[in-house]
Amino acid sequence: MSPILLVAIAAFVGVTALVGGLALLLRDHPGSRIEDRLDLLTGSANPASTKEGLLKQASVLAEPLDAMPGLFETLLSRFGNVGLLLQQADVSISMSQLGILCGLMGAGGAVLGVVLKMHMAVLPVVAGGMATLPFLWVLWRRRQRLKQFAVQLPDALDMLGRALRAGQSLGAGFNLVANEMSAPLGKEFGRVFEEQNLGVSLDESLANLTTRIPNLDLKFFATAVILQRQTGGDLAEILDKISGLIRERFQIWGQIQALTGEGRLSGVVLMALPVVLFLAVYKLNPDYIMVLFTDPMGKKMLAVAIFLQVLGALAIRKIVNIKV
Repeated sequence: MSPILLVAIAAFVGVTALVGGLALLLRDHPGSRIEDRLDLLTGSANPASTKEGLLKQASVLAEPLDAMPGLFETLLSRFGNVGLLLQQADVSISMSQLGILCGLMGAGGAVLGVVLKMHMAVLPVVAGGMATLPFLWVLWRRRQRLKQFAVQLPDALDMLGRALRAGQSLGAGFNLVANEMSAPLGKEFGRVFEEQNLGVSLDESLANLTTRIPNLDLKFFATAVILQRQTGGDLAEILDKISGLIRERFQIWGQIQALTGEGRLSGVVLMALPVVLFLAVYKLNPDYIMVLFTDPMGKKMLAVAIFLQVLGALAIRKIVNIKV
């Protein structure tokens, strides 16, 4: 056997052992997860006062006991709460699956660029754009889900107020909303009801809900419920006022969207025009446009153009995005 082959085998075994060792060190022990869940259900664990503690308690109840975070999940959690993003988007994929999907899409974009005989300077751009598509899809799912939740919230508050007037408890009202309303609101309110059945206090359940659903109106609702439990008052009347306020805000927001429609359309045209012209010139005369990637001055001009494009997009977004 040749020495080069021995060195290659030894390097492969060493790298595999290193990766495996890091994965074992970064994994949680199954006993700790079981103990956390038992402590939470029996009430022996101290209530967390921070958002991170609430998220940890929610994950202990929601995740299976045998769910172990892998190396990719542990490393990715250092750069941002991607798990919360996937939870808010309500997608049935893990962080490692999302990373693998992004890698496959990036490789597919590079192969597509080679098949279409694109210039080598364009291949990283195409591969990077294809790699971001799964993450952009998750963001789109999250946005659509939060938007649907906001639309369903006024009807849910009205239903909850009628349940309280009928003599039902607040927990039974959550269960009624969960059974009558469709996802995503019905699913989220049902989770609050299930957490209460497992021994989690209503305050913590509502805090977990506002963490999973970052909606300002929902925070008003959670704050009103917590204050009413502490100070007393007619909760049904408070819910009716919050519901009416949300509907008025939706009406004002619709009027603003109609008034700023022209500005938003102009912004889309201005942002898409340089990209469309670049692709058109690249299709007609690739050598002419490749100067931007090969010449040093062209690279500087391209960087300045991209910076100004992003700056213009932010300026237009600031003008047309009016908060209600």
